[in-house]
Amino acid sequence: MAKVIVRTDHAPKSFAGYSQAVKAGGLVFVSGQGPFDPVSGALVGATIQEQTAQCLRNIEAILQAAGSSLDKAVSATFILGEESDFAGMNEEWNKWFQVDPPARQGAKLPIRPKGMKISIALVAEA
Repeated sequence: MAKVIVRTDHAPKSFAGYSQAVKAGGLVFVSGQGPFDPVSGALVGATIQEQTAQCLRNIEAILQAAGSSLDKAVSATFILGEESDFAGMNEEWNKWFQVDPPARQGAKLPIRPKGMKISIALVAEA
């Protein structure tokens, strides 16, 4: 299977030098998605729950463009601005992944552009 670049207007465009996702080897590798509106580019949500939901909506749109879905997620990395947001992020996360959630790891954001509290990258089966 050749490498395929995935693009959709239903998720924010990449800011510089990366693809929204790459499909290769039977997997879809979604780049880190912030909580931004795909059309306006504006930050969506003031709470960690709202921002987590927007990140996942963006990922869902990219996966759909790749012919995949959140149900096929195998691994995710979330990056938080503040450790204190973990419980709220996890609360929203569990609404999206109620059965057989993907493996996951977390880290802390080194920067917070435009008030961003979270970024999520994800790998799913194609």
